[in-house]
Amino acid sequence: MEKKISNWIKEYASLHKIQCLVVGISGGIDSALVSTLSVMTGLPTKIISIPIEQKSDQLKRAKNHAKWLMSKYKNVEFIEKDLTKTYLDFKSLFEPRYQIPLALANSKSRLRMVVLYQIAGSSSGLVVGTGNKVEDFGVGFFTKYGDGGVDISPIADLTKSEVRELAKKLGIAPEIISARPTDGLWTDDRSDEDQIGASYGELEWAMDFLLGSRSAANITDRQKKVIEIYNKFNSSNKHKMVPIPVFRK
Repeated sequence: MEKKISNWIKEYASLHKIQCLVVGISGGIDSALVSTLSVMTGLPTKIISIPIEQKSDQLKRAKNHAKWLMSKYKNVEFIEKDLTKTYLDFKSLFEPRYQIPLALANSKSRLRMVVLYQIAGSSSGLVVGTGNKVEDFGVGFFTKYGDGGVDISPIADLTKSEVRELAKKLGIAPEIISARPTDGLWTDDRSDEDQIGASYGELEWAMDFLLGSRSAANITDRQKKVIEIYNKFNSSNKHKMVPIPVFRK
């Protein structure tokens, strides 16, 4: 699987005359896997850490992953751009009624996207997405025009379980594989599960069930609750997962 994905990235880059790959790394498993698969193409790969009020453990994992990649491959460039001051300056432009926490968290993600495209645009590169299947096509757990703003999505057909299996196979650090999934957009320790109300394993089950891949017999109360959670997020975030509505004259 890792060779198929890496070759797919390389073939796309070749077709579109891309000179380098740009990947944002957060210290999480998805970005660690995608950056590794990107480097495996042999193409020059820029891995970018973009802390904004970042938790120290997340930043440490990102830097350790960058060091690991650079020790194994020669086509890696690590770049860090701390946008904390930029974000705080941006935030100060708005009066309190426009400083809604969720909107500000999404703005952090969009600022990171701008950095990735600035680097890609200055390097004849493309931005490689790090979203997995449940995030991108199940519950829509990403920021529109933030971490959802990418050129290609190499792991968007892989579940979180498949991401973990592939990460282990490629030797990605256990501290990254075992870390609680988080979007890194909040100053506290909330995880993706805290925000969603269900684990990725549970959401994978719900996605399979609703697609008809799981038996409807003997569903537990918890599973019924997870289906409700999945459907709620899928419905409210549908606008992220479908084409932009266009008026047709």
